[in-house]
Amino acid sequence: MSHPEAETAALAVMQAHISALNARDNAAIAATLHFPHYRLAEGHLKVWEAPDSYFADFSARAGDDWSHSAWGDLTILRSSPDKVHIDVLVERYSADDHLTVSFRSLWVIARLDGRWAAQLRSSFAPDSTFASRE
Repeated sequence: MSHPEAETAALAVMQAHISALNARDNAAIAATLHFPHYRLAEGHLKVWEAPDSYFADFSARAGDDWSHSAWGDLTILRSSPDKVHIDVLVERYSADDHLTVSFRSLWVIARLDGRWAAQLRSSFAPDSTFASRE
């Protein structure tokens, strides 16, 4: 069963997150996440208890060549009135708009205390080959 209101709210969180990330707006990024926030990748669980180090940690992972990111696609897998699972293709680009990395990630967007935000995600290792957009 789908839950259109929850799905609309979750997709709005995803759009707000990528916009805030690309704007490098720490407060706006934090507004799209619940804390503690969790990321499982390559066998390691990263937990951010508060938003203060989130963007710095992202910048370190993304590397010096990172200019901006995009959602290659967003596919809702399941939804309930208070939670939505989204399969995401994450794409990172350099300043000259070349794709530098892409990987799949499962995002869990939840309504906690009446607010929709990302609670956790699990990402696969980046693909070893990339198709650049000309």
